[in-house]
Formats: sequence, C-alpha cells, structure tokens
Amino acid sequence: IQSMARQFAADVIIPQAAEYDRTMAFPHDIFEQAWELGLVNAHIPEEYGGPGMHTLDGCVIAEELAYGCSGIQTAMEANTLAQMPVILAGNEFQKKKYLGRMTEEPLKCAYGVSEAGAGSDVAAIKT
Repeated sequence: IQSMARQFAADVIIPQAAEYDRTMAFPHDIFEQAWELGLVNAHIPEEYGGPGMHTLDGCVIAEELAYGCSGIQTAMEANTLAQMPVILAGNEFQKKKYLGRMTEEPLKCAYGVSEAGAGSDVAAIKT
C-alpha cells in the first residue's frame, strides 16, 4: 500500500498540486482516483465494507499522499474526521448506514463542531 500511495502522489498529486493551490478548488478528480485505489477510508472496518486496515497503514497512506501535497492530502483525509465519531461511538445501525455508504462510491463526509463561547475550538467545548 505504501508503494501504491507513493506512486499515486508522484503520478497524480504532484503534477496537479500547484494548480489546486492556486485555484483553491477541491480535488474531486484526485479524490475519486484515490478512492478507486483504496487510498481513502482505509480505517473503515471490514464488517462495514471497508478494508479494515490497521491505523499504521492509514498513517503510511497519509504520509505518502502528503508528500505529493499536504493540502490535497488533508482534503482527502477529512473523511476520517467525520467518520471516526461513528466508528467509535455509533450504534450498529449508524455504522452500517453511514460507513457502508462511504465504501460504495467516492462520497465525501463532514462534521460540524460549534458551541456558544467556544466556536469551533474543540478543546474549549464544555458540553
């Protein structure tokens, strides 16, 4: 998986990185290609349609993709931020419904965090 991610960064991300930095557009085409190769959603357990990779595998993928462009890699890794609360605290229905969808097609997901007096500062949230 490391060599595949490294090759993807070299062949796909690096040639387009400057243009995405300049335009600030979301790299939909890169995301979709990475999804097809299994470089997105690596942490989703097998029972919900994912590859069930170890956390270290996900870190290796992230590191290799970030070599190509840390901004593009961060955009691609955003799925992990939104999926992890479901993985850690979701019930079986939620896991099957929301994680399963992420493995069926190259979807993007997000989450929001805000609280009066804390805004989006997760460390300052009281509730």
